Formats: sequence, structure tokens, C-alpha cells
Amino acid sequence: MMEENLKEKKIAVLLSGGVDSSVVVYELVSRGLQPDCFYIKIGPEEKEEWDCSSEEDLEMATAVAHKYGCRLQVVDCHREYWDEVTRYTMEKVKAGFTPNPDVMCNRLIKFGAFHEKMGHNYDLIATGHYAQTEIDENGDKWLVTSPDPVKDQTDFLAQIYSWQLKKAIFPIGHYQKDEVRIIAEREHLVNAKRKDSQGICFLGQINYNDYIRRYLGDNPGDVVDLETGKKIGEHRGLWYHTIGQRKGLGFGGGPWFVVKKDIGSNILYVSHGYDPKTAYKKDFPVLDFHFLTKEVDMHKVRFKIRHTPEYHPAIIEKVDDRHYMIHSEEPIHGVAPGQFCVVYDENNHRCLGSGEISI
Repeated sequence: MMEENLKEKKIAVLLSGGVDSSVVVYELVSRGLQPDCFYIKIGPEEKEEWDCSSEEDLEMATAVAHKYGCRLQVVDCHREYWDEVTRYTMEKVKAGFTPNPDVMCNRLIKFGAFHEKMGHNYDLIATGHYAQTEIDENGDKWLVTSPDPVKDQTDFLAQIYSWQLKKAIFPIGHYQKDEVRIIAEREHLVNAKRKDSQGICFLGQINYNDYIRRYLGDNPGDVVDLETGKKIGEHRGLWYHTIGQRKGLGFGGGPWFVVKKDIGSNILYVSHGYDPKTAYKKDFPVLDFHFLTKEVDMHKVRFKIRHTPEYHPAIIEKVDDRHYMIHSEEPIHGVAPGQFCVVYDENNHRCLGSGEISI
């Protein structure tokens, strides 16, 4: 499990109030370690009606820290979240891309802003991610997948910097989700039966479309059938839709798939029938590929473009220092610019890194 010698290390645990990070505290304390716990406070931009369940989160985190005799400190990363993660998200969305706020939240907040404020005082930062690390014979540290393919979160960590990976540990990453619940119940943790949080990192119950609407408003335009060129309806804003989307379009005679966005003309193109050929791609470019540990040959690899248990075999060709081409063995549905293409070795074991799809 945790292959690093932790005995002499100062460890900070990011405690969210959820069951996963609570079991992290148990795992460390049961090994005779005494970590310090930190609750990262974000909350909505202003105090108003969509304040999420953060008070309950903090109560849960406080109870867990108290149970194990650990110090808990609240670290306010409110400004950094709204300045950095929200700005990244809205800039991408405006350009017609499909951003991933959770991926950038790990780089910019959990292992970024928190590190600047408190984490730099610690040797290691522990989180409740379903991911693992291993150290090879050269002393290089790699991010590796969790045994639970549905819960594995290495894709959300694939943009962190190598110095952040060096400081990261994932004490529950070797478990399946149901094993974590069993431990929580056995240990009588206050949140053992609490539901997993859905939605955007730190934003609790806030709906993604509401989050976008708040900053960008609506911008109605035509929805056009790609095959016939006929207008079939109106959209409220291109930013509410992503390539490959099928649910929630609300047009009769479906299913319809989103296949293209024309930003200049504000037109959303959809295609009829089930899985139209236009929605599939085998070859697509990625920009600024970010290697987690070090640059490696990517001749035979696997990849995923969204948070699913499936990996796709591919050859990845380096075009130049910034550009790579993905050559997938099979056509992939719903490849959208702005998504992260996350790359693994051919055994789906080591996560090598990720780059932004740039069609």
C-alpha cells in the first residue's frame, strides 16, 4: 500500500467531511501516525441562497479530527478558487470548449493554493482520492490506478505538477469503495452512511449550468440538423452543451446528438439517429501534453477522455514540444475540444499524464 516510510514525516490530511477522507485519517492514525487535518473552505462567491452543505461538511470534518485527536484547521481558499478555477472554466466555456474544473481544482487548489498557505510546512499531503503511487528502482514516483475501476480518480489528478505528486499520498487508494464504507461503519465514523458528493469539486449541490449562467448568462441561437441543414429549435447558449451530448436536449423526434458548435454564428449542430458516424473520431490532436513523472515513449498506451472505467488502446505520436496526435485503435464517441485526454501504460496501471484535446 503506502510504500513510503511515513514514520518521520509530517503529514497534512485534506479532510472534506466525506467518508473517503475520514477513512484516510483512520488509516494514518492506525499506523501510529499523528497527521494534522485541514478543511479547505471555498463556499459560493457571495453568501446567498445557493450556499451548499459546507457547514455540515465542516461539522463532519471536525467530528472526525476530534475522534482521532488530530488538530483541524480551516484554510480559506475562497478567493483562489473563484479567481483561478472559475476563470479557467469560463474562458474555456466561452471559447466553445468542454473544461474540467475538478482536474484544475486538484492542481490549483488542493495541491496548489493550499500548499502555498499551509502545505509547504508538511512533507506529505494526504487526500481521499481513489489513486495510488509507486516508486520505481530509480526513485521516480508514479501515479498508479486504484483497483476500483469505477471509482478510480487518477484522471482527475493527471494535471498535477510532478513536485505536487512527490508530496501526495492516497492512503485509501488500494481499497474498493465498499471496503471504505465497511471501515467507516466499523469505526463508527459520523459520516459512514453519507452519500458521495456529486457535482463540481467544492461546489456541493450547485448545478454546473447554474454555475455557468451566473457568469456568462444566456446567449440564444439556432439548433440545426447537420444532415438536412434544417433549424429544429433554439439553444440558450452553446456553453450549456458538449460534443457527444445526448441527454437533456429536449427536441422531439430524437435521440439527437450534439456534433458541432459554430462559435462565430452561435449555431449548435445536432445529428439524428443513434450514434451517427459524425460523432466518432480515431485521430485527434492534444495540446501541451503534461507528463506527470517524466517524459516517456507513448508508442503503445491506453487513454480515456472522460471519467469512465473504459480505456482505449492507442499510439501517441509526438508532433513537436507542444503537440501530440492520438491515433486510437477504435473510433471514439464524443471527442470534444477542452476535454483532457488522460494517458496510461498498456496495462492501465501507471498514469503517464494528460493533454487538452485541441480539435
